[in-house]
Amino acid sequence: MQFTLKASLLSAITLALVASVATVSAQSFPTKPVRAVVPFSAGSGPDSVVRMVGEKLNRELGQQLVVDNKPGANGWLTIGEVKRTPADGYNLMLVDATHMSLQQHLYKQMPFDPVKDFDLVAPLYTTNFFIVVSANSPWKSVSDLIAAAKAKDNEITYGNWGIGSVAHVGTAMLESATGTQMRHIPFKELPQLYTAVSTGEVDWAFGTAASAGPLYKAKKVKFLAYAGTKRLAGYTDVPTVGEAGGPNNFELNTWVAFYAPKGVPKATVDRLYSSTQKAMAEPDVKERLNAVGFEPWMVAPADATKVAEADRLRFAEVVKKAKISVD
Repeated sequence: MQFTLKASLLSAITLALVASVATVSAQSFPTKPVRAVVPFSAGSGPDSVVRMVGEKLNRELGQQLVVDNKPGANGWLTIGEVKRTPADGYNLMLVDATHMSLQQHLYKQMPFDPVKDFDLVAPLYTTNFFIVVSANSPWKSVSDLIAAAKAKDNEITYGNWGIGSVAHVGTAMLESATGTQMRHIPFKELPQLYTAVSTGEVDWAFGTAASAGPLYKAKKVKFLAYAGTKRLAGYTDVPTVGEAGGPNNFELNTWVAFYAPKGVPKATVDRLYSSTQKAMAEPDVKERLNAVGFEPWMVAPADATKVAEADRLRFAEVVKKAKISVD
């Protein structure tokens, strides 16, 4: 009996010491560079943002944020590598709604579980989409597009950057909300897509200010509407989908956030989150983000996680109804 009590006491002391060491370690975080693995190519929108924010984080964290680009394989190279790292906050991945809320509904098998394997530790930004048509398109509003789609069932064409992309799923959402059916034309690259829209090769596409904005400013395409609940700063002349005669409160967006392997100590998550939010709130960062249609995502990790879960449920329903699959 005495041995059992001593063993129990020793075990309790050991656990307390381990917890104490873990707490101290988390509070002193970081003591070395933090790596951010990015599944996007160098020079892309997310890559540019993380490098810009990284300059601020270097000061906030007192350590360097090292950006490691590993594009390809649907982002699975990045996600698989980070999944195998310790849950200590030193290995992050910059992923978006496609990776963490959409892909699981498109593939029968995936090498990771976005809920069980990872935690969202710091939101970065969101971006909504515009409905983009040629500058010479006869349509002046979303109601014109819907009327044409209803009059020419499955003849109106829309393009996007691949089967199962957010834009593809978003179009299925618009079709469902308007009782229309249009013909999908997938493209391999964004420049090809928006060139095709500008020449009238395809009738329309969803695009962001970052992807389609240059053609818009060059007056080669026009934006019929913005798929957000309020107009976008810098594009206040573009109505929302609801204002342009489409479904009220129609919204199509994506978001980008830092994730880490599940189990990172709370104090470490808090440090990463607060430092990232401070960086995103700096005036020059907000200005540069707004210039390309990105909006700082100023919410707590728990709230951002709820958004990711809501997107998972929404995408599951749309993908199933539209029978979208990439397998």
